[in-house]
Amino acid sequence: MELTRRDALVALAGGGAAVGTGAVLSGEFADATPFADDPAPEDRLDTLLAVAEVVYPSEVSGVEEFVRTYALGRVSDRPDYREGMVDALATLDEYARSWFDDDFRRLDAGAREKLLDQMGVDTASPSPEGADPDRVRYYLVNELLYALYTSPTGGKLVGIENPQGHPGGTGSYRRGPNGGGGTE
Repeated sequence: MELTRRDALVALAGGGAAVGTGAVLSGEFADATPFADDPAPEDRLDTLLAVAEVVYPSEVSGVEEFVRTYALGRVSDRPDYREGMVDALATLDEYARSWFDDDFRRLDAGAREKLLDQMGVDTASPSPEGADPDRVRYYLVNELLYALYTSPTGGKLVGIENPQGHPGGTGSYRRGPNGGGGTE
């Protein structure tokens, strides 16, 4: 299943990021990075994409455009949130350098997954002010998963035909609960 820019915009709208969505829709930011003010913006985006490669199902494609669009819209006009994401990405790189002698984005998929597991990110309580695993979970993992599963394409992966913010049109109201053609 291919994620698109439209999927990212639907996820942003579902999350109430209308201001960010407007900036992305203008087209001026097609090649922009959400971390432009950071000393290494492409490195930060590559790290976020590396996290997405671990947490997204393997059958999903189009991840780079989707994540770039969603992250840009999510941090637009939210400097504190952007700073929290940058700090969480830097924390992830610190752990990767300490445990695997390289940045997170440069590790193979198995090492990335192992690092997140060893940090305890899968069981962490997401919190913007919490411990390192909590912040990584809050700013990176949960954001990416929210974006995926609130998009129309991602929602189909888990059987959510019409995620919030995507009504599905009149055709969805004419089908039965199992996708049949009748109104039973």
